[in-house]
Amino acid sequence: MTSPVPTRHRRQPARVGALQTLAIALGIPKPTQSEWQTMGEALLIGDPPMDRLLDWMYQEGISETRPLFDTALQAGIASIPDAPQPLRDFFTRYESPPAWVDQNKLRLGERMMRFAGRDAIYAARDVPFLSGYAVSGINRTLLLTKNGQNGQTGSAQRFAETMRWALDVIHENGMAPRGPGYRSTLHVRLIHGFVRQHVGQLPEWSSEQWGVPVNQLDMAATMLGALISPAIACLPMGVLLTPNELDAIAHVSRYTGWLMGIEERWLPDGFRDAVKLLYHGLTTLYEPDETSRQLAAPMAADPLTWHYPRAQFLRRRIAWAAHLSITSGFNGPRGMRRLGLPAYMPPWYPVLRVPINVVRTGLLRGLPGGVDRIARSGYRQQKAFLHTLVGPAANSAIGTSANYFGHAA
Repeated sequence: MTSPVPTRHRRQPARVGALQTLAIALGIPKPTQSEWQTMGEALLIGDPPMDRLLDWMYQEGISETRPLFDTALQAGIASIPDAPQPLRDFFTRYESPPAWVDQNKLRLGERMMRFAGRDAIYAARDVPFLSGYAVSGINRTLLLTKNGQNGQTGSAQRFAETMRWALDVIHENGMAPRGPGYRSTLHVRLIHGFVRQHVGQLPEWSSEQWGVPVNQLDMAATMLGALISPAIACLPMGVLLTPNELDAIAHVSRYTGWLMGIEERWLPDGFRDAVKLLYHGLTTLYEPDETSRQLAAPMAADPLTWHYPRAQFLRRRIAWAAHLSITSGFNGPRGMRRLGLPAYMPPWYPVLRVPINVVRTGLLRGLPGGVDRIARSGYRQQKAFLHTLVGPAANSAIGTSANYFGHAA
């Protein structure tokens, strides 16, 4: 007898467009019945270690315990004499990487994500993020938070914060012990815990229909979408990455997911496994509805508000068309219509980028110091895009949009 699962769990796997094509090319089958049931049950599981820590933090008072969390996050649990046991237990567990973590592989993965340059960030925005609004179950959580209710401003702020986290993860030594990616990931995990507790208690939330807010399957799909989908989407745009480099990117996502509180069964062991986990997850999560159109349409129009030092009117419209061409190329007319977007935009931007990226990531990498030079340039482009997105004076700090809980996240 199978355990009950939320009603949002589909009865049959959905078709998921370009990702399904890649899965077929890699010989990845559809989920088995057992895998399907396990994914449905994962919708009912949150993050027990973080949830236990938050229960203690609320019991003792957030105003007293949050500064202790922040100190441990920045300086290590050893910096707090006589640290409370719940806090010590949590950080002792996560300050030491698991035995399977390969630091050299992490450095390579970080470097190659920077190496992919601006197009990796474009792909992250236009494929997993904007297209991700087709996952209506996650939308329900977003719409019960402040930045989910803020329409266009909310989507721009949420992506800016996600981008800030990703830039910390792929920073040089970003996932080293207490590196910027380590700190940002545990910060995001704390915010997820706040959201889970807040949204799960709202009368509008139905656990029978949607499961637990920010559950294991949603977190795994979101994390893989943020870190693996850009690598996938960059390949047809001419970014050349070797199988070893793709596996290293998957290793970054594996360790990042572990720090995020995702169970190891949902973490990839190599690039092919990452594609499998993402593909299987989306076959159950993909379910566009009216919330998809409510959130996707404003985000598609975001480029018309971006910040350019010169020729702003023209560059905004070029950016709008370029980003829509990426989204259209990976979703197809049917997927675009289900997001409430124009059914077709010629994929002119990805096509134009192919020869440029082939030269940049193929020919130039062969020069002495070529990979490191391209990675440095790529990271500068990625940071510059963040300023284009939010403007020089805007706050893209992680957690800005979660302040509605009554305490700074």
